Amino acid sequence: MLRSTTLVLVLLFSGAAVAQFQGLDQPPPPPKKKKAPPPKSPAATTPATSTPATSTPAATGSGQDLGLDLSQPAQPTTPPPPPPPPSKKGAAPTTTFEALDVTGRTVDRQRLDAANAAFNRGEYDKAALAAWELMNDPKMAPLQIESQYLLGKTLYRMGQYHAALGEFSEILARGQNTRYFSKSLEWLFFISHKTVNESVILDEVARYANAEWPERYRDEFYYLLARYYFVRGRALDTVEQRAEAARSFDDARKLAQKIPGSDPFYAQAKYLEGLTYFRDGKMPLALESMKEVVRATRPNPAWSPAQARTQDLTRDLAFMQLARIHYGARQNRYALYYYGKIERGKPQWLEALFESAWANYRIGQYEQALGNLITLSSPFFRDEYFPEALILKAVIYYENCRYAEATAIVREFERRYKPVYDALDDLTKKNLSAGDYYAYLADIQKKNRTAKKTGQSSDAILERVLKLALSDKDLKNTNDSILELEGEMDALAKRPGINPNSDLAKHLQDSLKRQRAALIERAGQMAKAKLEFEQNELRTLLGNGERIKFETTTKEKEFLEEQLQAGGRTSIVKKYKYSVAVNDDQLYWPYQGEYWRDELGTYQYTLTKGCIERKTANKTVTDAAAPTPPPQ
Repeated sequence: MLRSTTLVLVLLFSGAAVAQFQGLDQPPPPPKKKKAPPPKSPAATTPATSTPATSTPAATGSGQDLGLDLSQPAQPTTPPPPPPPPSKKGAAPTTTFEALDVTGRTVDRQRLDAANAAFNRGEYDKAALAAWELMNDPKMAPLQIESQYLLGKTLYRMGQYHAALGEFSEILARGQNTRYFSKSLEWLFFISHKTVNESVILDEVARYANAEWPERYRDEFYYLLARYYFVRGRALDTVEQRAEAARSFDDARKLAQKIPGSDPFYAQAKYLEGLTYFRDGKMPLALESMKEVVRATRPNPAWSPAQARTQDLTRDLAFMQLARIHYGARQNRYALYYYGKIERGKPQWLEALFESAWANYRIGQYEQALGNLITLSSPFFRDEYFPEALILKAVIYYENCRYAEATAIVREFERRYKPVYDALDDLTKKNLSAGDYYAYLADIQKKNRTAKKTGQSSDAILERVLKLALSDKDLKNTNDSILELEGEMDALAKRPGINPNSDLAKHLQDSLKRQRAALIERAGQMAKAKLEFEQNELRTLLGNGERIKFETTTKEKEFLEEQLQAGGRTSIVKKYKYSVAVNDDQLYWPYQGEYWRDELGTYQYTLTKGCIERKTANKTVTDAAAPTPPPQ
């Protein structure tokens, strides 16, 4: 039986939408004796580095048109208190002192202009400190929002993306009528293009779903919001809230369908749409969505390298899902056709080899199935987690009456994975909180890093538990975000221009700690669900192993009794016919236990004996009269 396949969402971003923004909305200094022009709108602002923009959506409008109630999935944060009013003895409104300023600006405005000038010169530490002082000066209350906006941009330039997110989130929390609200929405996209995992902004995107998003980012907004609802639906499915999950998946599908075919996010949106149909059991619609992904991701020389990589990854994910749909319908040759589309070395390649081994087994292609399993067991992939591969191998030997080999394979499976099951069992019995689950995984990572630095070997069992947990894509991405955030905390402490004991440094560290705590809680929930699921899967596989051993013992007993009754003249296991002939573009090379990287994925195991009546052996899939490939 093929391992149950969860709906896996890989974090995707179109290269055409990724941009590097250098000094957004920084107008040149105003001429002397003249009033400064108002800030440009986000749509009219031109970054210093050219940015490819997404295409205009087919239908625009405010988020109100979506008809989505986000009050439960994403509660708005409590807006921070308004800035204190200026002191009676402090600076008067800006216009009062303009006549006294030879540059046409107040002293307060000059301080902010000086901070902006430091930003434009690339003196980011100085600009950040100046902006922080302005934010916390009661006399500068009218310029507090603008100062905080400058601080957010400066942190972005410093590579402190999570810290910048904290500042822009505070501006957004003040409400849509706040100055710089729209521009802060744009910076959410800029930050998502820089962080290892753009899901860190999904909560903010959902929180302001009804806001008027900048039109040039409208399609990206639809895609991110669709992803938010999809992830939320998966979480609700995990806790068996099926009705609410169905509504989330339906919202995700509606948002994905808003993205036009000319948009860089179209293929990713169609993939999301296909996953929602797959979850609902609507396989014909899921097939059509995935085929449309394949059509939309045909190589295009106009794509940038980043966009080409994203589209290629999306294409492979669609091939995998097409194969799984056909496998679930027992259309094994169609499944093999799509599995074969994944090229060697691609991120989905090992998963395709493993799953295609089951499809080959179903149609009696034992040699190809065992060949795939040889690749998976190579030292190059020692850290990969495919426990079911040994069970499949044992089943193939059992069905060919190779009982001794089948028993030995099951024992090897128990030797490798029974300790992993015991470790998971001990962990789940402790009734840990979600945060403690992640702390357990973080401790394993820390021990492994220490072992590598000292040249020691890591704990094999703990290493497998960690690999098992991080096989969940969402958990791995969240873990990557936590590590990235911790890296920012370390980098902030080492910046020479910012005293670690300064109020600004303490403020930023506190902001990063709050974000880290939220990510850890989320990662802990994912880890708990993943490890408990895999514990149940290992329990099932260990039970299957016991049944194989029992059936093997029974068959061996029957075989011996039959031989005794025939006076030793009966032979159950017979030699198979096989040939070493290969195609003209191939080379036959006997396998003697060695592994070469360029041979991975090409192995075919020759079964020389067994009890199955077969005219030939070593038939490949192409020899077995495969049907006409499905249309692309």
